[in-house]
Amino acid sequence: MTLPIYQVDAFSARPFAGNPAAVCPLREWLPAETMQAIAAENNLAETAFFVPRQGHEYEIRWFTPAVEVELCGHATLASAHVLHQHLGFQGPEIVFHSQSGPLRVLRETDGRLTLDFPSRPPQPLTGHPDGLADGLRATPLQVLAGPDLIAVFNSEAEVRSLRPDQARLARIEYRGIIATAPAADSETDFVSRFFGPRVGVPEDPVTGSAHTTLIPYWAARLGKTTLKARQVSARGGELWCELLGERVHISGCAVTYLRGEIEV
Repeated sequence: MTLPIYQVDAFSARPFAGNPAAVCPLREWLPAETMQAIAAENNLAETAFFVPRQGHEYEIRWFTPAVEVELCGHATLASAHVLHQHLGFQGPEIVFHSQSGPLRVLRETDGRLTLDFPSRPPQPLTGHPDGLADGLRATPLQVLAGPDLIAVFNSEAEVRSLRPDQARLARIEYRGIIATAPAADSETDFVSRFFGPRVGVPEDPVTGSAHTTLIPYWAARLGKTTLKARQVSARGGELWCELLGERVHISGCAVTYLRGEIEV
């Protein structure tokens, strides 16, 4: 069986930056073990699969090289990009149905795509989880918990300088560890990095789903609902963010790197 495949750099307007995601449009679902094997073979942070539902609606699933996950931002952005740029989708809004509920993707007039995702505010922890400081090789000012752990640092320089012990971080029972701090430049509000060795992603270049937790945290801390974020991984990426009550908007660009076929 031959399947189409696209690789898209999400949260970037140019290739070789942002977060690469593989996208496989399907007519019907493959067995989960086949989709997991494809994701492992692609060896990218995420591979997205979607099937048509009705009208402008689709069902979507995401796989890291190791596991299926319940929410992924950059691969959803990449899937919307593929629909618009390569599969002839003309509408202003796509609805993806997922394990995390319906996810809307809006096409902006400036060419950016906006993810409409649930807001997942983090809760402060009274202490640091065992192994966190050793795993990060640094001690955060504060630790909060949502779907991921958030380690808050004082400065962007501290976040950029982290050289974590991935084996130690993989023992912490959270999907991932987010390191975040105020941005050093006046045009950006906050920066972050995301480490997910427990799910087969040592460092994710740009993590849309992490911002469902970061946006409500930074909105409350900074007293503003519109924010500019930068993920300061080696590839880097830019995100335009807005808190809208129980939802967040996460906007970014995307660019196609390759188109091809795979044999399954």
